[in-house]
Amino acid sequence: MVNRWQYQARSPLFWILATLAFAFVVWCTTFRAERPLHDPDSPPRPVTARGDLAADEKNAIEIFQSVSPSVVFITTLELRRDLFSLDISEMPSGTGSGFVWDTEGRIVTNYHVIQGASRVAVTLFDHSTWKAAVVGVAPEKDLAVLQVQTPSEVLKPIPVGESRDLLVGQRAYAIGNPFGLDYTMTSGIVSALDREIKSVTGRTIQGVIQTDAAINPGNSGGPLLDSAGRLIGVNTAIYSPSGASAGIGFAVPADVVNRVVPDLIRHGRLIRPGIGITVANERIAQRLGIEGVIVITVLPGGPAEAAGIQGARIQAGEVLLGDIIKTVNGVPVLNFDDLKNKLDQYRVGDEIELGIERDGKPLSVRIRLEATG
Repeated sequence: MVNRWQYQARSPLFWILATLAFAFVVWCTTFRAERPLHDPDSPPRPVTARGDLAADEKNAIEIFQSVSPSVVFITTLELRRDLFSLDISEMPSGTGSGFVWDTEGRIVTNYHVIQGASRVAVTLFDHSTWKAAVVGVAPEKDLAVLQVQTPSEVLKPIPVGESRDLLVGQRAYAIGNPFGLDYTMTSGIVSALDREIKSVTGRTIQGVIQTDAAINPGNSGGPLLDSAGRLIGVNTAIYSPSGASAGIGFAVPADVVNRVVPDLIRHGRLIRPGIGITVANERIAQRLGIEGVIVITVLPGGPAEAAGIQGARIQAGEVLLGDIIKTVNGVPVLNFDDLKNKLDQYRVGDEIELGIERDGKPLSVRIRLEATG
């Protein structure tokens, strides 16, 4: 005898009803939960209270608001001749940043920002633009000073700090005006100290600050600041294969800036301390396997002559090498570029001790530095 349920399960009507029931369940679970795309009564979300800003955020905001009025936008133009008409006209050649040095209208920037320009314009924080005159340049330090004839009350000189006591890991902030539209601020740390980069003259700039605060194109010449909002460097270069910031930026240290800028204001050029010598080409020293600076001639009446330093000379028909400068105040000297950089750490009139080698024997002489161009 066939069970009634078994019979109904085998009937076509059963399977039809079962299929419809299954489809209804699927429809309910799939489509019944679908929500409308639009809701005319949708209100704004309630705003979640933020709470107070973090201490480092407050510090960054305070620095930006305080120092931004000291930062300027620099545009340069250069003379170009039309190939067809031969007419000469001024064309935009570059942009950069800078900062107000004093209330006399002096502006500090990088030399490479204004290099080759026939005319320079400075846009201040209030968006007024002024024609700038070049006060002085120090290409070997990548620094320049400009002058704008603007009322003193609209100028806010930047606070100047020190770089000699910086520590790796300190907070660093870079402010610039790369497009002349608005100011930008990036933050990071002092990544390394005493780096070396090449200036536009090919001479080494020593003691350079490395930072991972983004220094983008157009930020050159702007200030690098510490957490107190003081100038600790002038942003001058980035290391990047693409030309954009890759987290490796360099700044001329504030101690160099504070030494060079007054010279540019007083004399229009950097007055460097020297000792009154000419030296052999570095390749000669390398070929002879000599470490140090070979003196070729001693300038008459100069500090080197007064100290008894000897240049190259002929004795019994044989050319003898001049004195070889090995150290400055006990610090080794590698080449002439290195010697100049070490002398730049002192001022005209300072007395230093040179360690020299003469005829294979070490000697020590005291010498007073004089001014050189």
